[in-house]
Order: sequence, then structure tokens, then C-alpha cells
Amino acid sequence: QVQLVESGGGSVQPGGSLRLSCAASGSRFAITAMGWHRQAPGKQRELVAFITDSGSTRYADSVKGRFTISRDNAKNTVLLQMNSLKPDDTAVYYCKAWVGGNVYWGQGTQVTVSS
Repeated sequence: QVQLVESGGGSVQPGGSLRLSCAASGSRFAITAMGWHRQAPGKQRELVAFITDSGSTRYADSVKGRFTISRDNAKNTVLLQMNSLKPDDTAVYYCKAWVGGNVYWGQGTQVTVSS
């Protein structure tokens, strides 16, 4: 059973930065890709960014140029550097991993952007 542990959420003023971290453990198979989704109150969960084991990345249009995803394959860790944060970025951020045809989710970490 793959476990994902997230950290780094919190509160920040508009224009500020936060860095989210997610560490995966318990996988017997290679992790194909890791990424982040988010869910704001009253809205559907949406993709923020993901990165494959080869380093290919994809971002939601709303975060391009502001967020950067990176990965340490040796440590099975994915980072999300979030800069120039906006109130619309307020949401619970969930780590996600694709492993051997299955998908695993973290418990979520709250990010609040407010003045």
C-alpha cells in the first residue's frame, strides 16, 4: 500500500510563496508520475501540476509561470513551489501518485491566501 505524506501548507498573503512537499512510501513498483490537485470549497478537484519519472511536466493554465513542480526520484518526493500566490489559489492541495496502474492520494494540506 502506497502512502503519501504532504507538508508545507499554511496561510500567506497575496503575492507570497509556499512550498509543498509530498513523500511516497510503501511502493513495490516504480512510481510513474507524481503530482498535485486542489479543491476549493464548492468546486471540483482540479489538476494543478504533475511530473513523470522522466521529468516531463504539465501545469494547469491558471498556475503556469507561478508554480514549479520538481521531483526527487531517489527519495520518491515531489515538491510544488508556489510563487505569486493569489486568493484564488486557496484550496486543499492533494498529492497524487500513479503506481503500477493504480492511483494513490495524500490526505491533503490547506493553502490559504488572504490579506
